[in-house]
Amino acid sequence: MEILGHVIFFIVLFVSFTVNFVHYMHMFQLNSYSAWEQGQWMKKNYGSIFLRHVWAIGAALHTVVSCMYTQVYTNHEHTFINGVEVIVDTDPVSQFGFDIAFSDLLVAAGMILIGLMFCMQKKAKKKLVFTPRVIRMCVTSIIVYGAVCALSMIFGYESGWYLPILCLWQAFSLFMPMIANFINKPIEKGINNHYINDAKRIIKELPNTTVIGITGSFGKTSTKYYLNTLLSAKYNVLMTPASFNTTMGVVKTVRGMLNATHEIFICEMGAKGVGEIKEICDIVNPKHSMITSIGEQHLETFKSVDNIIKTKFEIADCITDGTVVLNYDNELIRNHGTDKNKLTYGIGDGDYDYKATNIKVSPKGTSFTVVHKGESYDFSTKLLGSHNVQNITGAIAMANFMGVPMRDLQFPVKRLECVPHRMEILDKGNGITVIDDAFNSNPAGARAALGTLAMMEDCERILVTPGMVELGEREYDLNRELGEFAADCCDAAILVGERQAPPIKEGLLKKGYPEDRIYVVKSLDEGVKIAYGLNAGRKRVILLENDLPDNY
Repeated sequence: MEILGHVIFFIVLFVSFTVNFVHYMHMFQLNSYSAWEQGQWMKKNYGSIFLRHVWAIGAALHTVVSCMYTQVYTNHEHTFINGVEVIVDTDPVSQFGFDIAFSDLLVAAGMILIGLMFCMQKKAKKKLVFTPRVIRMCVTSIIVYGAVCALSMIFGYESGWYLPILCLWQAFSLFMPMIANFINKPIEKGINNHYINDAKRIIKELPNTTVIGITGSFGKTSTKYYLNTLLSAKYNVLMTPASFNTTMGVVKTVRGMLNATHEIFICEMGAKGVGEIKEICDIVNPKHSMITSIGEQHLETFKSVDNIIKTKFEIADCITDGTVVLNYDNELIRNHGTDKNKLTYGIGDGDYDYKATNIKVSPKGTSFTVVHKGESYDFSTKLLGSHNVQNITGAIAMANFMGVPMRDLQFPVKRLECVPHRMEILDKGNGITVIDDAFNSNPAGARAALGTLAMMEDCERILVTPGMVELGEREYDLNRELGEFAADCCDAAILVGERQAPPIKEGLLKKGYPEDRIYVVKSLDEGVKIAYGLNAGRKRVILLENDLPDNY
């Protein structure tokens, strides 16, 4: 029976450890393999983490309380010394040991099984990707886990201490991804350096390929897509796909896609900390660069707006004899300036090199005029909103600078498609139009999206949002301000989740928004379902502003 009890216990323990480890590895991947970001995630989710492991900890305590015994010896022999009968203890057992019974093993296994009930996760929006790095971390974790189990059995079996130790080790799965990452750090650094050096070699061997770097707190991905379309009217162009804007994402693009046939390589560069843009620039050596915006985004990791400005302008600092294209509508960009050759663009009142004016928005799209060197050029696009005009104008400025005549850009602008989940217009039928801006959200971008929603006439305007994250100490205030701004832009507000909903709701109510038009729901799907049901029969426009990943 004891053997059966051990078999059941170890199976349950292994399953529990594996389920929890995979979950924490998933979160670690979503947190960019950053121990600091994982730690912040733990602080915000301590409640659910506690429920995952309290039963295993309880199993360990139960074992200690119920199984410890104080009997020192178990076998005795009678003998005579100097004619006197004495009892001699012959089978010593540690007085600090345990007497492990079959029932104790079943109770421990049962408590851990109860803990597994709290590990049931909703369907992931983005599943764990078993990249080579993750596989290496899994192998390291298996080795560490196996070593702990083996050592516990070798040194703790006789005394019985192995059982509470292994129960507690189940809870230690919380830290296993970070431990494996730390152990693998020299290996990962060596592998990354090999790939980075190979990417540098490829760039060096392509002197006829012009590299254009693009960064910004927001708008960089959309601008990248627009610029790719406009430059393709004259050149063979490669851009970093999707959101491949990290160091290793850029390296992967260079090594896997860039070749001698490409005349222009558009490289999007993202960052969450100072020095990360420079790191990418040192690899691809951009000839020209572009900054689309600077704002309060990723404040949790950047710590201050000054650090954001410094990081974004790393893309300008690396330029030697090239040109930097700057969005001069952005006050932070305009005030910082640069001593590099620059071209400016915008839709505001400034004296820009490329200025969009006469912007007209309709359900069919947007028309505008770009003024450059005293000449006016009319453009139209199926895309909606002044922020799209701003990004398109930036792409026009760079494309024209690269030799594409203004008039040759008019047709490509008309052909521009929405970037998925970035103000993407979706006709759902039955009078429902969805503006999908769910990829990400920041204060300026959210205001632009709400401004577009406010322009919609003769319809029910519905906002569905979980609010904004990664804003550090400013997160609550910025979400409250989002609510205040939204009060004048929507007829119904559906707030997703319990963290960001309170400040947004507070902002709405502060502006006198009717409370019966505010809905707080647990998931985006639930919010969309409510939005579809509001004022059935009337035309509805639903703005999906942000959709948080699984680690929020």
